Amino acid sequence: MPAAFPDFRLGNVLATSFTGTLSERHGNPVERIPVPQRLVDWLAVSGLAVDSCTPAQLELAWELREAIHAAATAAAKHEPLPPSAVQVINDRSAQGRAAAVLTPEGKRRWQLSSASSVEDALGVIAADAISIIAGERDGRLALCASPTCQAAFFDTSQSRTRRWCDMNTCGNREKKARYYANRRETARSAQ
Repeated sequence: MPAAFPDFRLGNVLATSFTGTLSERHGNPVERIPVPQRLVDWLAVSGLAVDSCTPAQLELAWELREAIHAAATAAAKHEPLPPSAVQVINDRSAQGRAAAVLTPEGKRRWQLSSASSVEDALGVIAADAISIIAGERDGRLALCASPTCQAAFFDTSQSRTRRWCDMNTCGNREKKARYYANRRETARSAQ
């Protein structure tokens, strides 16, 4: 992957990892899939390999990503789901023709109808979003406590009290800020 693009922030939940391809939504947004090839790259590392992606398919992906983000954010806040977001998620889910297949190792893998079917991959992502937003999986939707991020994430921690979408980025940045603020305060107090 070219160094010109920011690294992917991969999580354990497909749908919320997909929304993480646009991070720092309330600060300086970071687009991690700005071109069709980056979507191909993200799908490959997410177990949904496709051969190619057109600019129109990338537009469909962005539309789905924003719909999932809007619906997951509403669900995390216990607000009504935006009808337009629900429609996009349902449309992408219905248009996909992927099948879950069992590997010899006993794992689930997604088989797309063709190697170039971005729509099938988007259908898998939409179906995953439906399962978490509908509350079918063990966990809870939450929003990152970082004021510049506020990404929706799926908390599967035992206590369901996770605060950050990613401890290595948002959580670490917040801990550093608190540490330096405390150091400044201690230095002022010592004077």
